[in-house]
Amino acid sequence: CFNCGGDHLARECPDGPRKGGGKGGSKGGSKGDNGSGGGGGGGSAQPRPSTTGTTLQKTLEQMEGRGYPSYKDLMGGAWDMEDCGGCQVFFDRVQGDPYAPPSWVRVRLPASTAGFPTEYVSESRTRNVALCDFVTRVLADMLRGGTGTDWTQTVSGEGWGGSKGGDINVDAPGQYVIPRTSIVITPEFAEARLTLSLPARGRSVEGYRAAQIIGGLMDVVKKSMHFSALKKDALRSHILSVEDQEAARAQLAELGLVAFVADGSILPRKSGVDERPMTTKDDPNLVTFESPESLRAELEVPNRGTISGMGIRKGITMIVGGGFHGKSTILQALQVGIYNKVDGDGREFVVCDPSAVKIRSEDGRWVACADISPFINNLPFSRDTTAFSTKDASGSTSQAANIIEALELGAKALFIDEDTCATNFMIRDAPMVELVAPEKEPITPFIKRVKPLFEDLGVSTIMVIGGSGDFFPVADTVVCMERYRATDVTERAHAIARQHGRVVPEPVPFAALTPRRVLLKDGLAADYKVSAKSLRCISYGNTEIELTYVEQLVEIGQAKAIMDALQHLATSPKYVDGSRTLRDVVDALEATLLGTDRPVGVQGLDSISRDCPCPFHAMPRRFELAAAINRLRTAKFTLSKVARSAV
Repeated sequence: CFNCGGDHLARECPDGPRKGGGKGGSKGGSKGDNGSGGGGGGGSAQPRPSTTGTTLQKTLEQMEGRGYPSYKDLMGGAWDMEDCGGCQVFFDRVQGDPYAPPSWVRVRLPASTAGFPTEYVSESRTRNVALCDFVTRVLADMLRGGTGTDWTQTVSGEGWGGSKGGDINVDAPGQYVIPRTSIVITPEFAEARLTLSLPARGRSVEGYRAAQIIGGLMDVVKKSMHFSALKKDALRSHILSVEDQEAARAQLAELGLVAFVADGSILPRKSGVDERPMTTKDDPNLVTFESPESLRAELEVPNRGTISGMGIRKGITMIVGGGFHGKSTILQALQVGIYNKVDGDGREFVVCDPSAVKIRSEDGRWVACADISPFINNLPFSRDTTAFSTKDASGSTSQAANIIEALELGAKALFIDEDTCATNFMIRDAPMVELVAPEKEPITPFIKRVKPLFEDLGVSTIMVIGGSGDFFPVADTVVCMERYRATDVTERAHAIARQHGRVVPEPVPFAALTPRRVLLKDGLAADYKVSAKSLRCISYGNTEIELTYVEQLVEIGQAKAIMDALQHLATSPKYVDGSRTLRDVVDALEATLLGTDRPVGVQGLDSISRDCPCPFHAMPRRFELAAAINRLRTAKFTLSKVARSAV
């Protein structure tokens, strides 16, 4: 940390963020400046970049005062940065206007200069991803002030004719360690992908200031992308922690578990908009997790050794307890157990089946050609539920569609919180059955399907239930959260169920699901511009893909990758051919994104970039990719020939 010198990153400093120098000099960019305005941050006392006089910088200085489109001349090839260890700079996209989205820039170092050990670069994909994640975090810190200048700050507020732009940004990670395109490290090179708002005065090039920014960028690269400049112990700890998390998750199935929560885990977060772990400064009553003895399990990981905690067995698990006692908190931690976390997050060893999907109701969502008949039948006017479509799904039909779509893609675990469910989809009590006869009710409630889901399809369910004991008889395990402490109350819950005459409802068998929806190319292409300015919504031409309730997306880079993946599907002949099911299409797309047929270090996400590597993609799962397709209102499906003949 450049704030206090600690081993944590600056963004995690308990002293708060570094105090910048305003907006970076009121003028900037004039010949002979002593650094004022350099890159847009830090004020007049900032140090001058150490890298000067390169061919690129001289070229930028010669552009001073020209029309802004002159910056386009920077594209077309690599700029060799003299005396920088073979470093090269690429301008992949150059903005045509100072008010346009920023330019895309890559900085590449030969492997001999970067110096990263082979054991980190190419021994495994897990280690490579962790290495790239660590370097991205350090690079982001250096840009935010680690070299003495905050290069992420832009100049603005001086009117049309004043200085503007100049900020450099990288897709900085949050709490999760997932594959991203921001840093790519292969046995041949290390490369950073960034955005740069090329500086301007009015609509004229500020060449001297641009040259200074490039010099500052070189200083940042030297302190973040050279192995010799990094803290070796912190890097190794980060990589080994991620490796252990991956190993823990991989053990679950063979141990008969669907999830695991390590003793000592910190489950609460600082706030609803801050995913860092809660501390005793935030709340002196913070409770770390401890497993009930009856549910204790142990995992063996390669670096840390034995980890003890609560093992959630395959089957049906209920999490009960009073309000504000931690039920939803543990479920929220479990649902992101599909991801590895940064060391110190507190949830590093809260892991779950990688195919687990959070399920909820979603009033108003688009549903296309979904077979919701396992849950809903006999709709008024003989409406078909084996290929159900609607522009405005109800709570129950949307929840049924969400389950079926998850199963279609191979989900083996479902997370459900009753607070976000349709009540009539979950249960029907005896008085309601007496008033509304079963033959008049189209919905087969989830309570009748949850056990066959596991017994017939092997799909486990973890449910947070606080308002009904109807699920007690069907639950294999019942965990009670009281003051954030977990206890095993399975036997007592079963006894209470017997005492009140609650029995396992007559199960309705769950037939094996065969993927049968065929995705068509018509409607996949956007009819106008696309953008993903938030995690929860993609503007896709003249429609929007609403992802607010796709709760396991955690970074905006995932939404951007999904957006470009949809466009890739629309233009590539490789995936959608009018006969492949949605699952087949997603299988093929997932293999492309993961780069399974490429050497370790080669970024599969680059496959969906249209003309040059994108600097801000992050890896989505197959389930979130499919969720976006299923919510694209222009997407069209048909049934496979086998399914049509069956119907």
